[in-house]
Amino acid sequence: MLDFYLIPDIQLTPGSPGSLEQAGELDSRTFGLLKEKKIIPPQYDYYTDFRWNNTLIQQLENTILMKPALQADTDVQQLLLLLRAAREKQSGLIAYAD
Repeated sequence: MLDFYLIPDIQLTPGSPGSLEQAGELDSRTFGLLKEKKIIPPQYDYYTDFRWNNTLIQQLENTILMKPALQADTDVQQLLLLLRAAREKQSGLIAYAD
């Protein structure tokens, strides 16, 4: 499972989630399908920790919102929950691979 946590853009990247608030998770199948659908950029790997800042989160959300057919996709809906949680807290996301 790939666990996502909320992290302010200005905070340094911690080695572990520690006291960060969990935003949600994606399984490998869902992550792979989102990459195939060209929603998650190709440089992100399911098995490697990574971080998304506010700007990228906004870009990902805009990509989805510009294509109404994507909004009904269950994989996309899972990602949207993560993106909206970050936007509501004006935060970035950091993903830790299990």
